[in-house]
Amino acid sequence: MRFTPLTQFDFHHRLAEVPGTALVLFTAPGCGACRRMHTVLAALAPHHPDWRVFEVDAGQDLALTREFEVFHLPGLFLYRNGHYHAALETEAVPARVEAAVRLSSARPSEEMP
Repeated sequence: MRFTPLTQFDFHHRLAEVPGTALVLFTAPGCGACRRMHTVLAALAPHHPDWRVFEVDAGQDLALTREFEVFHLPGLFLYRNGHYHAALETEAVPARVEAAVRLSSARPSEEMP
């Protein structure tokens, strides 16, 4: 499964227009943990057709990587109805990703980093 790529030039306005749940995965081609999270998100996609998953190449888009203070990959961020909600710090395990999304979605939106 290919996720929708984002860059610093379209990141904010594209996410602002997404209804429902949007997940943003900061990744890099040589990152094994990133591949694992990618696989988990792809496996969850059929169970959550309302989720939109986007991908940022952290090595290519350093401005966004710095803006979101991504120091360790993968970085996973939750948006709801165009609003930033939280950085999701969870293991790449389907049930844990779902729980993190559910818990963070129930809280009010936050200011972006």
